Amino acid sequence: MVAHIARRCYLLCRRAGEHAIPQHGELRNVLIRDINNTLQQNVGYGTRGTDSTQDAHVHIPVDRLTVSYSRSSGPGGQHVNKVNTKAEVRFHVQTADWIPEDARKNIFEKNKNRINKAGELLVTSELSRSQHRNLSDCIQKISAILAEASEKPREPTAEDVALRAARLEKGNKERLKQKKMNSATKKSRRVDFD
Repeated sequence: MVAHIARRCYLLCRRAGEHAIPQHGELRNVLIRDINNTLQQNVGYGTRGTDSTQDAHVHIPVDRLTVSYSRSSGPGGQHVNKVNTKAEVRFHVQTADWIPEDARKNIFEKNKNRINKAGELLVTSELSRSQHRNLSDCIQKISAILAEASEKPREPTAEDVALRAARLEKGNKERLKQKKMNSATKKSRRVDFD
């Protein structure tokens, strides 16, 4: 059922255009597989880098996510009091074997406020008055979190190291110059009682 809703949400958003939902991360591909006459949806993400061969694709299995809906807050007339449109998606980070180990550690470090005591990453969306759009927004948020967690830090080049050393040296010279000026000012204020 969740895969069917996610697929309809994806198709609805594609028909509405990319600007219908704010982009939190760039979805790389959406694969729908027919295994034993059941539809499963996987959402793939990749890290953005300078080299396209370094893109690591990890698929988000929607059937492993726990999706629930509740009533949204905020304005919306009587519709807000009748329909459960707020989407809440969660999954257990430690048992998510579809995420690489180093990315799981980065998720714990960078998203401490989104992880509950049970170790589940919780993502919510109530931007729209549609369950499908809010579910799509949650999946985009998860893909952005995973893409950010799997980014490798850039290695500093020799030019970067030289620039950093020059800045440090210039800062030290300026600091010593200020110390000498303060020392001279305080020395001039002294009164000798000979």
